Amino acid sequence: MAKALNIAVILKGSTSQIWKWIQAGATQAVRDLQGRGISVDLQWKSPLRQDDSEEQAKIFENYLRQSVDGVVLAPCDDRTLVTCVEGAAGSGIPTVVIDSALDTTKIVSFIATDNKKGGALAAKRLAELLHNGGKVLLLRHKKGAANTEAREQGFAEKMRSCPGFEVIASEEYAGGTRDSAKRAAEVELRRYGSDLKGIFTPNESSTAGMVMAILGCQLAGKIAHVGFDTSDIYLDSLRRKQILGLVVQNPFLMGKLAVETIVDHLSGKTVPKRIDTGVTMVTPDNIDAPEIKLLVSPPFAR
Repeated sequence: MAKALNIAVILKGSTSQIWKWIQAGATQAVRDLQGRGISVDLQWKSPLRQDDSEEQAKIFENYLRQSVDGVVLAPCDDRTLVTCVEGAAGSGIPTVVIDSALDTTKIVSFIATDNKKGGALAAKRLAELLHNGGKVLLLRHKKGAANTEAREQGFAEKMRSCPGFEVIASEEYAGGTRDSAKRAAEVELRRYGSDLKGIFTPNESSTAGMVMAILGCQLAGKIAHVGFDTSDIYLDSLRRKQILGLVVQNPFLMGKLAVETIVDHLSGKTVPKRIDTGVTMVTPDNIDAPEIKLLVSPPFAR
């Protein structure tokens, strides 16, 4: 058997459910490739904080010094790792970017959700829930995070096209942790409180922080909340109707395709420059549908 391909996988973090499912998908790809006689070794490292771009750049540079064959990267923002990725490309080390875009053409492929479409799905769900319109809060995640900025843009554009709605973009940013998101959510709830009819949170940590803030401010059941991404906590909140919609990605597929794509490229095959892994709205009404169960709890991610 030929020498194993050494692939570095650098995500934004490791604790959120999305990263665990991406890892599960990548691991499944390694198993599948092994069955085809292709040996792949994955090396994993991520920043401790999901928004720590500088630490992510240091991790990337360290892997380059170890002469890996390729990199799978979920960048914390769209700019910080551009120099690293372009330098790696110049040295013959290719990168597949997943989840959130990087502002460079020097990558093999970009594998992600159509994030703008996901944001628009959230707006459509709120418009269905709030027939009489009203003020809706967009809790922004982080400056420079291409995936959540696209979700926020898609949400705001679609929501503003619905008659009777006013979109309020938060002055506070949720940041990279549930605690920072909870603090930002509390500030915005105190600021707008009873005037709000609906809320959209564009990622897992902002959704978790908002759920905690709504409960703490005793506003549960008074504001329609639609979030993004999923975890067991969110699914419980959905069943209790504390959250009325979740825009769900397919991170298991994202991780699987990322490894398959970098391996295909290293094997000399032509690969797509952009792969859309899909997005789905999950509600209290469809949460138990078989196709939704597979999406929110992939069999290999358990």
